[in-house]
Amino acid sequence: MLQLKIVSPEKVEFFGEVENVLVPGIKGQFEILTDHAPIISTLGKGYVEYGTREGKVRLNILGGFVEVQKNVVSLCVEVKE
Repeated sequence: MLQLKIVSPEKVEFFGEVENVLVPGIKGQFEILTDHAPIISTLGKGYVEYGTREGKVRLNILGGFVEVQKNVVSLCVEVKE
C-alpha cells in the first residue's frame, strides 16, 4: 500500500492509503505502485486517479508536482473547479 497526500492551495484534498496512483506527467501519464523508485516530477493538466478500498477516485487538475519516497506519495496540485 501507498500513503497518499494531495494538497491544493485551498485545502488537503486527500490523505490516506491507496493501492496505486495514476498522474498526468508533462510527457505523459505514469502510474505509481508500491515500492516505486524515488522521483520528483512536474504534472500537467489532466486527471489524478487513485484506487482506495472503496473504489477508484478521479481528481481533475490543472498542474502541479509529485514526489515519491519510500511508499509515500505527495502531490501539490491546482484543482480544476
